[in-house]
Parts: sequence; structure tokens; C-alpha cells
Amino acid sequence: MATIESSLKNMLLTLLIITAIAGTSLGFVYKLTEKPIAEAKARKQQEAIKQVVPEFTNNPADEAIVVTSPEGLPIKLFPAKKDGKLVGVAVETVSNKGFAGNVSIMVGFKPDGTIINYQVLEHKETPGLGTKMDKWFKTDKGHQSILGKNPGSYNLTVTKDGGQVDAITAATISSRAFLDAVRIGYKSFMENKSKLEEGGAQ
Repeated sequence: MATIESSLKNMLLTLLIITAIAGTSLGFVYKLTEKPIAEAKARKQQEAIKQVVPEFTNNPADEAIVVTSPEGLPIKLFPAKKDGKLVGVAVETVSNKGFAGNVSIMVGFKPDGTIINYQVLEHKETPGLGTKMDKWFKTDKGHQSILGKNPGSYNLTVTKDGGQVDAITAATISSRAFLDAVRIGYKSFMENKSKLEEGGAQ
């Protein structure tokens, strides 16, 4: 009986030691990779901003404003300025209406709200269907392109829903989510335009 108890204690002690070592190792690896991951994310964000707004001389991230979408998701607005004047705003916006989850994009607007460009940041849509959004809404064919359109006067919903934009073939849900994210970004920009012109992170 004593042998069995001793073996059980040894097993528990061994398991405890292994768990402690594994936990410490994971913590060490996390600390080791935390900074590089954050730096890579910041670089990706900065590159996306550059792709969607005109040339700027400020650091948009320093003057960014974070607001909340109707679904409770964070929307980040980055004012691009040249010599102190607002030349565009990059909005990191998101919709939770995707076929397989959230659709996150960076969309650039002129000061009057006209769409300059966009970059898809993250999504989990069906490969070959929803993933076409990277280029579909930039293609000057039919009523696909949203570039140069102003959501204030152009109905940025799919034609199936009475809007003016052709949905991605066989990917209507993904198209709806993408356009929903753009509309959320536009609304967030318009509601905070004066703050962005003044500057100052919140």
C-alpha cells in the first residue's frame, strides 16, 4: 500500500514539475515574440494606410481616434495630413456579417467622403469566392468598383438588395459584409471629421 501511495505522490510531483516548466517556457516564448509581433502588426497597419490615402507628412497613428461600431467592434480612424491640412482619412473598419466571421478592411476617404482605395486586412471567407473582395470592388467592370464613389450619395449595397454595387459572383453574403464595413467606416469618419481635422489621439 505504501508503495502505491509513494508512486502516486511521485507521479503528481512529476506532473506538477512538468506543468511548471511548460508554463514558464510558454511565458518566455510569449515575451520573446510579443515585441516582434507588435512591430510587424504596426508595419502592416502603416503600409495599409499608405495604400489608401494620398501622400502625408504626419504620423496618422499618433492622431488616431478609436470609436465603436453599432455592433460594438472597434473602428480606428487615421487622419492623413500634409503640412497640417487633412488630405484623407484611413479607416480600419470591420463588419461581423461575413459568411465565416468578421471582415476587416482599411478604407481610405477623401475629406469629402469619396472613397480613394481599400485594402482587405482580415477575413475567413470561402477561398475563391469571398476572397475575391481583394480586387473585385476595385475592378472597373459593370457596377463592381467602389473607388471614386461617395457613400453619402451612392448606394453602397448590392444590387440584389436594391443597391448600386454588383456582388461577387456566388458570394453575396461576403459582398454584403464588405460593403457593410465600408459604410460603417464612412459613417464613423463623417461623425468624427472635426476631431480628425483638429488632431489628437483618444
